[in-house]
Amino acid sequence: MADVVRLQFHSLRFSSSLLTSLNSLQPGLFVNQNPFRRAYALSDSSLARFAYRPRKQLVHFKVQAAVTETDQPKWWERSVPNMIDIHSTQEFLSALGQAGDRLVIVEFYGTWCGSCRALFPKLCRTAEDHPEILFLKVNFDENKPMCKSMNVKVLPYFHFYRGSEGQLESFSCSLAKFQKIKDAIELHNTARCSIGPPKGVGDLKLEPSLVQKDKSSESASA
Repeated sequence: MADVVRLQFHSLRFSSSLLTSLNSLQPGLFVNQNPFRRAYALSDSSLARFAYRPRKQLVHFKVQAAVTETDQPKWWERSVPNMIDIHSTQEFLSALGQAGDRLVIVEFYGTWCGSCRALFPKLCRTAEDHPEILFLKVNFDENKPMCKSMNVKVLPYFHFYRGSEGQLESFSCSLAKFQKIKDAIELHNTARCSIGPPKGVGDLKLEPSLVQKDKSSESASA
């Protein structure tokens, strides 16, 4: 005998006399007295469609997705060959001292900064388009004393440096105003040769050893 599964459906209201007549005409066929319910006889093959399916595979998928997401690098960890992460004042001064006549663009960012995250992919593409420019990334939270001494009060913030000319300009920028960075690159990335050692960076002075090293390398090449 086929099993009976009750399914809820909205239907027309039948009178009690009609239901009684149906029961008398077809003995053995159950007719629910509730006018808003119907009973259907389903075969075993039909019931198989409603069989309980374990959620083991679904749980396994969720675990795998969480592991995959965790293994992906953070947005600020993406880099290109001419982009360097700065973790200390010494690293910052060393990078500027070794840049020579190259244009150096310094980005001050925060891992929690939404504007920094929105702008960063476009900055990476700009770095890829200009391999001759050196890009330095300074994490504000890791370098607070240095950032404060350089008057960084808003993020993202950019400094432009070049050789003996020192700091060229500085400004804050968002994704909507990214054209400011493009204009600054076009202005400062022209061919030129600096005369003299790199200048200091505000209150942060380049170490004499780095300047002396640059002079020694120039003498050797001559």
